[in-house]
Amino acid sequence: MAGPARPRALAADSRAAGLSKRLALRHQMAVGDYIMTGLMAMQGRWSRKMLDGSVPVHLSDRIAAQVVLNMEDVVEVYKGDSAVIRCQYSFTQDPSMVMVQWFVRTPEGRRVRISYSDLTVQKVDENTMYTDRISVAGDSDGENLIIMDVKLSDEREFFCQVNGLAAGNGENRTHLKVFDPPEQPVIEAVHSGVSVKNALPSKIATCEAREGFPKPNITWYRNNKPLHPEKGRVNVVTLVTMDSSGLYAVQSELQYKVEREDQDSIFSCEVHYHVPGAILWARSRGVNVTMHYPTTNVKMWREPHEGLVKEGDTVAIRCQGDGNPPPPIIFTREQQPEVKTESDRGVLLLKEVTRGDSGVYNCHPLDLDAVTDKEVVGSVQLTVHYLDPAVVVPKDSEVMLKGESLAATCNALSSLETTTVWLKDGVEVGKGHTLQLRDATFATAGHYDCEVTILSLPGLYTSGSVHIIVQGAPELRDTEDVTMMERMGKWVNLTCEARGHPKPVITWSVVGSPNWREFPKREVEDSIQSVMTLKVTTDTLVTCNATNSMGLETKTYTITSIPIVPSAPRSSAVDTSGVSIAIIIVSILFLAILGSVLYFLHKKGKLPCGRSGKQEIMNAYSTEETTNKGDIVMEMKAEKTEKSGLLKGVNGDKKPPSDQVTLETEGTTAH
Repeated sequence: MAGPARPRALAADSRAAGLSKRLALRHQMAVGDYIMTGLMAMQGRWSRKMLDGSVPVHLSDRIAAQVVLNMEDVVEVYKGDSAVIRCQYSFTQDPSMVMVQWFVRTPEGRRVRISYSDLTVQKVDENTMYTDRISVAGDSDGENLIIMDVKLSDEREFFCQVNGLAAGNGENRTHLKVFDPPEQPVIEAVHSGVSVKNALPSKIATCEAREGFPKPNITWYRNNKPLHPEKGRVNVVTLVTMDSSGLYAVQSELQYKVEREDQDSIFSCEVHYHVPGAILWARSRGVNVTMHYPTTNVKMWREPHEGLVKEGDTVAIRCQGDGNPPPPIIFTREQQPEVKTESDRGVLLLKEVTRGDSGVYNCHPLDLDAVTDKEVVGSVQLTVHYLDPAVVVPKDSEVMLKGESLAATCNALSSLETTTVWLKDGVEVGKGHTLQLRDATFATAGHYDCEVTILSLPGLYTSGSVHIIVQGAPELRDTEDVTMMERMGKWVNLTCEARGHPKPVITWSVVGSPNWREFPKREVEDSIQSVMTLKVTTDTLVTCNATNSMGLETKTYTITSIPIVPSAPRSSAVDTSGVSIAIIIVSILFLAILGSVLYFLHKKGKLPCGRSGKQEIMNAYSTEETTNKGDIVMEMKAEKTEKSGLLKGVNGDKKPPSDQVTLETEGTTAH
């Protein structure tokens, strides 16, 4: 925390006022020089002794009743500001003349006058160190000495001497103190680290406060608590220097006997310095020093942390001690103590582990002192789980006779409890290490797989298989004989499928229809399928024969032929259909021609327009229509279905009319 701001504004105002007064004083000096000479002579011998400094400083004891002179013992000011020293006096008798002189004591001890004033003149002495930096300003009861742009060398005593002649004489002094706050403290910790094994206090950090006046002081802190010199534990070495301008630089070095608990300690320094009217302080940033200490405890673990380790995994065994810096680590295994592996990073990497890598692993840090430090060892147990390949009995394949039973086993050596499942064609058929096959049939035959897993470690898996062959006489898929009735001339397909071991052979025997042939057979493992096609020409007996070395199986197909009956001719219906359509077309054409004739006669004016004319036309049309109707007589002879067919044909059915309707006229058939 820094101190309050320095009153620079007051210094600027004081300099401006002093400059104006100095110009006015220099104007009066020429007029008052001759007066000053006369006054000096009037003072006589006593005055000259006072000017030489031979008279005691305080005359108030000798002529206390004549003059009272008051001045501050100390005036404090910032470097660069303006200082005002007040000299206040009073007389018991009214003086006829008052002379005020200001003196300063040099570093050699001499007193040098720097200013003189009386009732008529105020003069700054020439050729002194203050000629250009001071001014005086008087009033009825005193005088002020103003020193501008105060320097460090201005810290000295200033004397005010007052002479009232017969009214009395007096002198007093003020000590001027100058202050310049230092810069913010700068702290720097050691970078190499500090060992707790050092017998003497070690250098922790340095702190420097520069360009301060008067000399600042530095205090050290640990975790915000002050550190005081303590033999064998805390040493503070201070170096003070002064630059050419008179400012101090203080450098402090902290030496401290560190302990293991100081690894997180924060060290800082604080500089204390004086300012006008106060003592301020500023704290540096905190620093942490790297501590070096041996390992007292180690932690050992494996990665990955979770789950079980199986053969083929990659395992990292880590060892971490609490020493600093982390020391090199030696890894050993209790089963092979002579084999040592050193690691700078504290990691032992085991790739594609096997069950032989199981055991207790130890780690030993190498930063221990064999004389003073006790041995520190970490250990961890590594268990590598395994699952050997499955062993199936019977091995590979096994031949069974129909009706026999068999127990197949599947086992795998493992470090954990296993689970076994039996599958056939991807479908689960059993659980457990043993599969019981009882009363074997051809359906029992096939490929069986056993899968061995570990529920607690899904990554471990093994499997085995066995092929079961069931041996027996052929077995037809459908053993019932078949009776069929088919039209003569029709081709029929007959299928015969059999399975057995050895694989059966299928042959056909046909009694009856001579025209037949067999398609190529289809064979799958222990089954065979044969398809033959036959043209029915007469009653036929077909026999399927399935044979192998174990026996024979047959199946018969009895086919009864059905004769073909010819269907009745349908030509009259076709003819009648054509005649009917022709009559309709002729009628439409006749009506169109009649309309055209009537229209033409009307345009030529030959058609009567009266009621009698219209009646004649209608009579003529009626007579003609009656004649036509008498000439053509139609008679529908078709069945009910044929009449409905005619309607469908007329209404747009795609079938030709000849297939739907039979029309008959009296005495002929239309085609």
